[in-house]
Amino acid sequence: MAGHDKSRGMKSAYELALERLDAQGIERPREERLSEETKRAIAEARKLTESKLAELDILHRDKMKRLEDPTQRGEQEEYYRLEKERLTREGETAVERLRAGGG
Repeated sequence: MAGHDKSRGMKSAYELALERLDAQGIERPREERLSEETKRAIAEARKLTESKLAELDILHRDKMKRLEDPTQRGEQEEYYRLEKERLTREGETAVERLRAGGG
């Protein structure tokens, strides 16, 4: 039994996932090397997005405490949802731009 090493030939979960992607015709994830400067810029962009989202959340909760009319509360909820989506999208776009080298 010592001659049969079961671990030989076994693939990692990552390798199996890549094979499944290939079988389904899906492009493999990029293997990119980012500079330290780019990594710092991405981290800063993410922090900025997080701070904007936190500010939006605080302002939203404060406004909701003061609103009693169900219609106004619904409008505020919709505004909050749309703003949150916009800020998140802008943050993701900024990170992608940095990854692509567009600054």
